[in-house]
Amino acid sequence: MGRLFEMRVILSLVLTLMILTPACAGSAGPSQAEDTSISVVASFYPLAFAAQRVGGDAVTVTNLTPPGVEPHDLELAPEALELIASADVVVYLSGGFQPAVEEAVEAEATGVVVDVAQGSGAGSDASVAADGDPHIWLDPALYAGMVDRVATALVEVRTADAQTFLGNARRLEVELEQLDEEFRLGLAECDTRTMITNHAAFGYLAAAYDLDQWAISGSSPESEPDPARIAELVEVARDAGATTVFAEDLLSAEVVEILAAEAGLDSALLSPLEGLAEAQIAASDDYLSVMRRNLETLRDGLVCA
Repeated sequence: MGRLFEMRVILSLVLTLMILTPACAGSAGPSQAEDTSISVVASFYPLAFAAQRVGGDAVTVTNLTPPGVEPHDLELAPEALELIASADVVVYLSGGFQPAVEEAVEAEATGVVVDVAQGSGAGSDASVAADGDPHIWLDPALYAGMVDRVATALVEVRTADAQTFLGNARRLEVELEQLDEEFRLGLAECDTRTMITNHAAFGYLAAAYDLDQWAISGSSPESEPDPARIAELVEVARDAGATTVFAEDLLSAEVVEILAAEAGLDSALLSPLEGLAEAQIAASDDYLSVMRRNLETLRDGLVCA
């Protein structure tokens, strides 16, 4: 009798475990697989970089602008609209830089929306603002203001991680302060301060470091310069002792080569950092490394000590 009772108890325990184990496994599975990261949609590369550095492992960042694509020309597929609608945070730049994104954010976004042009200090230089130059991030000090905006948004979504987000933002800002100092020292003494560029994308950078930007085209990269503008810039280059005209990595260099031939100038590649090409991503380039390459390009082209 005792032996039979013992066997019944063991069998009962085994059956109970067989019943409970699938239930426990079923309840644990979704918990383990659940994605608790904050979903962030960024409209183009510098904003995606800031979000990833500030958010770290707590965020999943999607860049709406594919590698090698000119962000001004971005058109949004239905999948992109769905991403904007479902994102916890959407980071973009107002002012007509990406009209399709601005329209989609206004119509679709339901999460926290961050317009990095607001409160970043952009437009404080009246001449830059008048030129309609949206490239705020090329001034590291103004870019730090954009980083702050991103950090504030992430804290709003998840206050429990506020210390992490603010700490990550501060670390990036320290790196930007160092980058700013490198530019100030590196461009302090140059044979010429005249910077001839493909289009007017470097106004904030020029204003930050006391350079004089002369663009072949206007603020729109699609605008075509007329022969009179080319002739004017030939004279500007000669008067300023310029040696180099700067092309851009996502634009055709045809007009740059025309001016270089007319004025006897060299040409060099300068990045407005609107995005990274596939090769740059493969080489682990980022905002900081490309900006430092820009600095070396400027030092060579402006003949700096």
